[in-house]
Amino acid sequence: MTQYVYDFSEGGMDQKDLLGGKGANLAEMTNLGLPVPPGFTISTEACRAYMTEGKEPDGLSDEVSEHLKALEQARGNKLGDPGDPLLVSVRSGAKFSMPGMMETVLNVGLNDESVKGLAQVAGGDERFAYDSYRRLLQMFGSTVLGIEASVFAEALDALKADRKTGDDLDLTAEDLQGLIETYKGLIAEHGGRDFPQDPREQLDMAVLAVFDSWNTERAALYRRQERIPDDLGTAVNICSMVFGNGGDDSGTGVAFTRDPATGAQGLYGDYLVNAQGEDVVAGIRNTIPLAELEQVDKAAYDELLAIMQKLEHHYKDLCDIEFTVEHGKLWMLQTRVGKRTAEAAFRIAHSFATEGIIDLDEAVDRVTGAQLAQLMFPRFDSDAERHLIGKGMNASPGAAVGKAVFDSQTAVEWAASGDDVILVRRTTTPDDLAGMVAAKGILTSRGGKTSHAAVVARGMGRTCVCGADELDVDTEAGQFTAADGTVVKEGDVISIDGTTGEIFEGAVDVVDSVVVRHFEGDEAAEGDDLVRAVTALMDHADDVRRLGVRANADTPADAARARRFGAQGIGLCRTEHMFLGERREYVEHLILADTPDEQHEALSALLPMQRDDFVGILEAMDGLPVTIRLLDPPLHEFLPDYTELAVQVAIEEEHGEDSPRTHKLLAAVKRLHEENPMLGLRGVRLGIVIPGLFTMQARAILEAAAARTAAGGDPRPEIMVPLVGDPQELELIKAEIIAVAAEVEQETGTKLTFMVGTMIELPRAVAVAGRIAKSAEFFSFGTNDLTQMTWGFSRDDVEASFFSTYLDKGIFAVSPFESLDIEGVGLLVEHAVKMGRKQRPDLHLGVCGEHGGDPASIHFFDEVGLDYVSCSPYRVPVARLEAGRSASATSASA
Repeated sequence: MTQYVYDFSEGGMDQKDLLGGKGANLAEMTNLGLPVPPGFTISTEACRAYMTEGKEPDGLSDEVSEHLKALEQARGNKLGDPGDPLLVSVRSGAKFSMPGMMETVLNVGLNDESVKGLAQVAGGDERFAYDSYRRLLQMFGSTVLGIEASVFAEALDALKADRKTGDDLDLTAEDLQGLIETYKGLIAEHGGRDFPQDPREQLDMAVLAVFDSWNTERAALYRRQERIPDDLGTAVNICSMVFGNGGDDSGTGVAFTRDPATGAQGLYGDYLVNAQGEDVVAGIRNTIPLAELEQVDKAAYDELLAIMQKLEHHYKDLCDIEFTVEHGKLWMLQTRVGKRTAEAAFRIAHSFATEGIIDLDEAVDRVTGAQLAQLMFPRFDSDAERHLIGKGMNASPGAAVGKAVFDSQTAVEWAASGDDVILVRRTTTPDDLAGMVAAKGILTSRGGKTSHAAVVARGMGRTCVCGADELDVDTEAGQFTAADGTVVKEGDVISIDGTTGEIFEGAVDVVDSVVVRHFEGDEAAEGDDLVRAVTALMDHADDVRRLGVRANADTPADAARARRFGAQGIGLCRTEHMFLGERREYVEHLILADTPDEQHEALSALLPMQRDDFVGILEAMDGLPVTIRLLDPPLHEFLPDYTELAVQVAIEEEHGEDSPRTHKLLAAVKRLHEENPMLGLRGVRLGIVIPGLFTMQARAILEAAAARTAAGGDPRPEIMVPLVGDPQELELIKAEIIAVAAEVEQETGTKLTFMVGTMIELPRAVAVAGRIAKSAEFFSFGTNDLTQMTWGFSRDDVEASFFSTYLDKGIFAVSPFESLDIEGVGLLVEHAVKMGRKQRPDLHLGVCGEHGGDPASIHFFDEVGLDYVSCSPYRVPVARLEAGRSASATSASA
C-alpha cells in the first residue's frame, strides 16, 4: 500500500520530489537538531492521486489520523481540545518554490470552545486567543471556502475605522470577539455553510484546499512563467502552531543569509513584533530590519545568527528562512535555497567559489544565461535630468520606465496593447501575478524585501521597488501622491530604479549596463565587483565548454561587436540584408531584366557592393570562420508593395503621366506573386532558376577572401546554400561555386581556402541528410524554418492568433520558436546529425536559428554533438555561459 504521510524526522533535503521543497527542508532541519515545531508531511503522491481520482486517495485519512495521534503525544495536547488545544498550520509545499501561489491556513483547531482554552493556557491573554481565531476564520473563508479575501478585509478595515485606528494591534479582545461573529456571518452568507466547529473537519477541508490550489489560475500562470511542469503536484505540511502574536516578547520574521538583491554578505531580513508569519510576506505592515531584533530579544537574535550560518554552510548556498519567536523561544518554520536577483546570483556564486565552499563547476551551474541577459539590460543614466519623487527599498534591480497602472487587469490590457507599464500597489498579493508578469516594473508603498512583491519580482527578474511608504497610494482613485506633493495619475509615465530604490517622475534616459560596457572593452568597468564575478565565471565556462559559439551578423560593425562579446566566428551572414535601402533598385534591375545581357549588367553592378561588404566582415572576423548564406528570401520582397504600386499606376494614368517602368514593376510584382511565398521560389531554387545569381555572390565572397589574403589576413569563408531539399540541388550550385573559385584563383594568383555546405531547414533534407552530406562539408540547422515546416504553420501568421490559447491550455509549455521543440524538431536534428556524420565523419555541424541563443536549446545541441551554436551578438555571452553549464552538467553526471 502506498505511503502518503511522513513525519518530519523521516525525510531529508534530497526528497523534494516526494515531500516538496518545504517538507524536505523541514525534515532536514529536524535532522540537524534545529528547533522545528513537530509535524508531518502529506506527499506529492497524495496530491497527484487526488487530481487523478477526483477524491481523497484511499488510506490517506487513516495515515493522517495515525500521524496526528503521534503529534498529539509529542506535544502533550490534542487537536482542538477545549481546555488545551493543539493547533496546526496547513501549508502547501511544491518541489519548486512558488511564493504565494498556493494556500496556507493557520490556527486550524480553533473553535468557539477551544479559543477559550487557548486564552487560559496563554495566561489569560484573551486578545491573543481571539486574534488567532479571527485569523483562522479569515484564512479558512478565503482559502477553503473560496470567499473573496476583500470581504474579510473590508470588515476589518471598517472596524478599525470605527475605532479610529489604522493598526490591528489597537483592537481589543472585545473588538476581536465582535469581528469573529461578523466573520462567521460572512462565511455563512458567502460560503453557503457555517464555519465548521469540528477541528478534524477543518483539517481535512484545509488539506484538500491546498491540493486544489495547485490548479488555481494564478498557480498555473506562475508555472508557465517559470516553466514548472503541471503534473508535479504539491505536498501539504501539517505543523504544530507556534505563535508570534502572543505579545511584545513574540514576533515573526524572514531572514536571508546574504542580501538576495545584491549578494552582499551581512544580515538581511524583516521582523514584526507581535505578528504571525503571513503578516511579513503579505507586506500589510511595514517591518523593522532584522538587525533590530538584537535590541528586542538578544538571545533569540544570537541563536538565529548561529542557525543561519549553520544552514548556509550545510546547504552551501544563500538560504531563505522563516522563523517565529514565541515568548522568547526561537522556532524555525522553513528554510530553502533563496530566490535572488541576477546580480546577487553571480556575486554569491563567485563568492562561494572564492571561499572554497563550492568549486567553479558548481559556481557556473548556479548562474544562468537568462540571469546574465538581465545583467545586460540598460541602467538609468546618472547624468540625465530627472525628478526624484520618492524612495523605497531596492528589492529587485533594473531600470523600468512605463505608465503607472494601479490594478493587475489594467496592466495586462495595456501591456497587450503595446504599452510599457509600472504596476503600482500598496502591496501585491498572489492575485496580482498576471499584472506583475505583464509589467516592466513593480512599485509598492508597503512591505519589505521579503514581501510578496519583492520575492516574486526577484524570481521573475522584474525591477521592483517596495516599501516606499512616503507615497500615498490610492488604488481606487488610480493615483499616488508623493511627499513633495507630486500627483501621479494612471497613465502618467514614471521611472523606477530597482538598484537604488529611487522613483522618478517621467521617463529617465537609460545607458548600457556595466556588464555590457565590460564586454565592449570599457576599461572603466573592469574594477566593478560584479564584472569581476561575471568575468571569473565566464572564463571558467569558456575553459570547460565543448560547444563553440558564433554570431549571426550581417555587417562589419555587428561582426566586430560579436567578436568583442566572445564570438568564435559568424554562423550566419544573411546576404539579403545587403540588398536593402538604396541597393534595392539594383535588385529591381535584375528582376526587370529582359535579356541575358541586361541580367548580367545588373549582377555586375551588385558584385562590387557585395565584395566590399564581405571584405569588411572577413576583416572583422579575421582568423575565424564566417558562414555566408546565399540569397534566401523570395524576390518579391525586394519589390514595392502590389497595392501601393497599383495605386501609383492609377494616379499616373489619371494625370496622363504613364510610366513604362512603373507598369513593368507592377507586371513583375504580379508575375512573382505567390500564395505561400515562403514555400515558393526562394533559396537554392533562386540560384537554379536565375542563372548567375549565386555565381555572382560566390564570386563576391571569394574575391573578398582573395583581397584579405593579399592584405595579410586569414579569411575563412564558408558558403552556405539555403533551403536544399535534394542532394542534386546542392551538387549543381556547388559545381558553380567550385568553377568560380578556380577562376578567382587564376585571376588573383591566390590559393583560396573555403567550405561549401547547406542549411538544413526542410524535413526532407533531414530524411536524405546522409546523401546531402556527400556534397556538403557542413550543415547549419535553420531551426526557425525547420520548426515552421515540421509544425505546418507560419510563425508570422500564428503567433498572435492561437499561440496564447495553446500556452493557456498547456499544449505548449513555451513557444516552439522561443525554445526548441525537442520531441519533434529536436528528433529531426538528431537524425540529421547521425546520418550526416555517418556519411562524412568530419562533417561540421552548427545551428543558426534563434534557438542558438536559447539556454534550454543550447544544452540539447551540446548533447547531440553539434560543433557550435550561432545567435545575435548580444546573446553571445549567454550562449557561452550556457555551453559551459552544459559541459559542467555533463561532467557531473558522468
